[in-house]
Amino acid sequence: MIGTRFLFASARGGTRAPGGTRRARGALLLLIAGLLAGSAAPAQAQKNPDDNLQKLAQTGMKFLSVSVDPRMAALGDAVTALEGEVTSLFYNPAGMATQTRALSVTAAQVGWIADISYNNVGLAFRPFGGRLGVVGLTLTAVDYGEIKATVRADNEQGFERLPNIKPTALALGVGYARSLTDRFAVGGHVKWVQQDLGRSAMQRTATGFTLQDNAVSVLAFDFGMRYRTGFRSLTFAIAARNFAEEVVYEEESFQLPLALRIGMAMNLIDLTSADPSVHALVLSVDAETPRDYDEQIKIGGEYTFMQTVSLRAGYVFPTDQQGVNLGLGVQQDLGGLFFGVDYAYTDFGVFNESASLYGVSGVHRVAVRLSL
Repeated sequence: MIGTRFLFASARGGTRAPGGTRRARGALLLLIAGLLAGSAAPAQAQKNPDDNLQKLAQTGMKFLSVSVDPRMAALGDAVTALEGEVTSLFYNPAGMATQTRALSVTAAQVGWIADISYNNVGLAFRPFGGRLGVVGLTLTAVDYGEIKATVRADNEQGFERLPNIKPTALALGVGYARSLTDRFAVGGHVKWVQQDLGRSAMQRTATGFTLQDNAVSVLAFDFGMRYRTGFRSLTFAIAARNFAEEVVYEEESFQLPLALRIGMAMNLIDLTSADPSVHALVLSVDAETPRDYDEQIKIGGEYTFMQTVSLRAGYVFPTDQQGVNLGLGVQQDLGGLFFGVDYAYTDFGVFNESASLYGVSGVHRVAVRLSL
């Protein structure tokens, strides 16, 4: 399956850590050890010099791998260790534990390649002042457009037209995150995932063809954790996305795009004498091991001025076509109502002309955030 290397480091002060912090460190180390043990043997098998097979096209429901949030996408998805609100459920559910407001709502749209459109909504609420953690709800809907359908026929044209196919995909999720100590947080996300490939012609009848539905659904699970080391804002995190059983279309089965991530993030302003209420410069780095392609390194940077305007950039390597990611965010507190707008652009090489949002080429993402 998957092989990867994890690196974990923690900063220890001169005093002994409280019992809760020691338990949190122990839990984190145990989880990392389990992931290493579970992936070590398959990793050795995959790296056998006699095995020339590559990890390509091994998964389905790939819409679950597309980054739906503009801020996260602009950072190259190097966001495993970042704080967040409901959007963290799509990357590392533990990040939602840092939500400080009672309610947050986000709505986003992605103009993906081949004119595929992603629409995303998320809501998170923090009951009882956060004493019971944070609960989130998510919805992702994918519109693939219409596909012309034909079937071979013995006529002058050589085919007959069938009703157009309209494939769709949907993911409904509920998540939970909680800070177990002032440094350690955990979170999980359960998703009901469905993909409908439309109706296909099976057998000719006197009046036409019998049509068969091609829709499958499955439950998928995400989980993650974050650990603040205590050295300034340095944070480490790990996350796993899209655990699920195999899905079967007729006779062929496939797995969901499982991915394991480890990341770190820090506000570099902590290392300077600059006023942190005026400037923030977050650097984040992720290492990801997906099920169906080679390991990737993701790097992102975000500069925020006066907690109002944010400039973002990110890069992922190695990739075939995806290039630089750029983004902009504006946020403002309007008397207790926090409002924000985010935008991201991703260069996708030869796919730029086939990707658009509102008629503009390239992969674009926009989102609106509200919280109170």
